[in-house]
Amino acid sequence: MASEARFAVATAADEPVARELMTEFYAHEGLAFDEARTMGAFRTLAGDPNLGRMWIFRVDGEAVGYLAMTVCYSLEFAGRCAVVDELYVREAHRGRGIATRALELAAGACRELDVSALRLEVDVGNARAMALYRRLGFALQERYMMTRWMA
Repeated sequence: MASEARFAVATAADEPVARELMTEFYAHEGLAFDEARTMGAFRTLAGDPNLGRMWIFRVDGEAVGYLAMTVCYSLEFAGRCAVVDELYVREAHRGRGIATRALELAAGACRELDVSALRLEVDVGNARAMALYRRLGFALQERYMMTRWMA
């Protein structure tokens, strides 16, 4: 029987394991991993809990994934809202409820941070993730997410 996953808020001391997991996630998603920029953002998030949280998931001491949630402000949502910026579980540990528990932790942190809405982004072809998110109360909004890089 597999051990239960443990969740801990990431700190600066977790940078090496965060780098390893984030590198895997970015490769899995086909995203460019700019180590200096990304890890600088990790250090900022880990150092300021008002910006959000990052949790690292471990099973038997082995890091198996992470969730990063960031806080922003929205008139549409009448105040603070949050975004599940990144959610990754190593393939061998998927289907064990780890992502569900991680999203529940994020929702709890939203209540602590007086956040009115939790949003996330999902690849249009990821039916498994969409089914999970729907079960947890997320609703699809018929909008396109567009990005303009400022730096």
